[in-house]
Amino acid sequence: MADYEFLMEKLYKSGWLRDEEFLELLAHHEDAFLRSQLAAYARKTAQRYYGNKVYTRGLIEFSNYCRNDCYYCGIRRSNTRAQRYRLEKEDILACCKEGYGLGFRTFVLQSGEDGYYTDEKLIEIITDIKQQYPDCAITLSLGEKEKESYQRYFDAGADRYLLRHETSNAQHYRCLHPQELSSEHRKQCLKDLKAIGFQTGCGIMVGSPSQTLKNIVEDLHFMKELQPEMVGIGPFLPHHDTPFRNEQAGSFTLTLTLLSIIRLILPDVLLPATTALGTIDPQGREQGILAGANVVMPNLSPVAVRKKYMLYDNKICTGDEAAECRLCLSNRMKRIGYELVIDRGDSIRKIEEKRICTINIH
Repeated sequence: MADYEFLMEKLYKSGWLRDEEFLELLAHHEDAFLRSQLAAYARKTAQRYYGNKVYTRGLIEFSNYCRNDCYYCGIRRSNTRAQRYRLEKEDILACCKEGYGLGFRTFVLQSGEDGYYTDEKLIEIITDIKQQYPDCAITLSLGEKEKESYQRYFDAGADRYLLRHETSNAQHYRCLHPQELSSEHRKQCLKDLKAIGFQTGCGIMVGSPSQTLKNIVEDLHFMKELQPEMVGIGPFLPHHDTPFRNEQAGSFTLTLTLLSIIRLILPDVLLPATTALGTIDPQGREQGILAGANVVMPNLSPVAVRKKYMLYDNKICTGDEAAECRLCLSNRMKRIGYELVIDRGDSIRKIEEKRICTINIH
């Protein structure tokens, strides 16, 4: 136990460990004392930057068409049983209107890689949202694109981009994706997004098939090098219409342990307690916040389509109205001493960079 305490204190004070030390902590994720102490350090770190604030992102899942055939995903191209849908611009704007009234100041536009939405269509949607809600941030989660497309979205007013790298190990990536997709291209997309100026988010599925603890340590190295403004992690959850239907779900305790570690290596990162975490455990999102997370992402999509955007089985909150969902989350956060705030919830790092840039100009 004393060794764990030394490693946790070292991580808290220095923000990094040797690979074998990370492995030691990860290997003992089921130890309740370790998780509790690590979470306490992570909470202290998060509160230093963000206090007890929890930021909301209004998630709008506007298309479940996807050109890709990732082995883990319920909306993969070859899943003929998926009920496909697309939202038009007016539907998306209606979601934003409802969300704005409920206090959301970030809208997350998420879809499969759907060629129906050309750059021109996406730019029109981004522009209209920004014109109607200039005090709001737009986060995109649209998959892999060419750098030129990313630049056009940024120029149109998009602020953030989420692109989980899934794994930084090429061999493990091959276990999760068909041959036409590559780990190197995905990582290059993330570097392009950072270079353009997006607040950029990467992330992994914890416990995905063939993943090892060494793979996770490699991911920590990749995150540290990339310096993302956001990191999204959640437990792997199987979907019944995929090749991974019989695979075991990822570990809840390992996910919590990793949330705390990520908070300590990237102290000012925006870190969601994901829907997948709430799906695997009824108190998952609360436990995620207590482990160092500071973002939640309630669903603003029309209730009629939510069950169709099923990346994994048994996803929670598919039948709740947006107002119910936000009120429920607000009460859940209050019970653990946190406040769901009406705020864009930008990266502290980006705010500081902008402030310094403004000072230099003047």
